[in-house]
Amino acid sequence: QVQLVESGGGLVQPGGSLLLSCAASGLTFREYRTNWYHQAPGKERQLVALIRSDDGGPDDGTTQYRESVKGRFIVSRDNAKNVVYLQMNFLKVEDTGVYYCNIDSEWGQGTQVIVSS
Repeated sequence: QVQLVESGGGLVQPGGSLLLSCAASGLTFREYRTNWYHQAPGKERQLVALIRSDDGGPDDGTTQYRESVKGRFIVSRDNAKNVVYLQMNFLKVEDTGVYYCNIDSEWGQGTQVIVSS
């Protein structure tokens, strides 16, 4: 049974940083692309970052970001620990919302981020 558990959310001032984690179990982690989604209050869930699988392909571990977070967010993975991270820097009020980890059809429960002064 696949399980994804996010952590690391919280309250932070604009310009601050947070490190989100997504711990995965029940699958061969390195074989899967992992996505981070953001759902702002009252809005649809949107993809903000992804990191590709790390299984010997030509694009192993490559990343992609939504335009609004480029240069501020960094996604990385630790295959030994089955964890994907989302380092969030220079946070803005509009980054507020719930952040979800996604692998294939599986979702975590989300972690709340509030950016406010």
